[in-house]
Amino acid sequence: MGDGYHGRRTASGARFNTYAKGTADDPFTIAYPPHHIASRNGWPPRALVSWVMITNQANGRRIRAKITDRGPFARGRCADLGRSGANALRMGGTARVMLRLCCWVSGATVGR
Repeated sequence: MGDGYHGRRTASGARFNTYAKGTADDPFTIAYPPHHIASRNGWPPRALVSWVMITNQANGRRIRAKITDRGPFARGRCADLGRSGANALRMGGTARVMLRLCCWVSGATVGR
């Protein structure tokens, strides 16, 4: 859940905060695969600094999170979420979730 990455720079240049509050000035953040990995798994590409709605399929809880990093590189995972976001979704580690694009930054590109 990102504890080992707390304080490190993400692909977008922002510092990763695994304890984010989910507010406008301290949003939940998510790592989403680069284009070539996403497309290989049938997932749509997402640009850095896009916003996604994440819904926990088991309990219906949802949050809005900002894509600030690339990853995960673990097989079978579509995204990595910080501890506070996972807690908000009441996940106990990994969970089945649904991701839906909310908005994106004009001019943002999907990198390889």
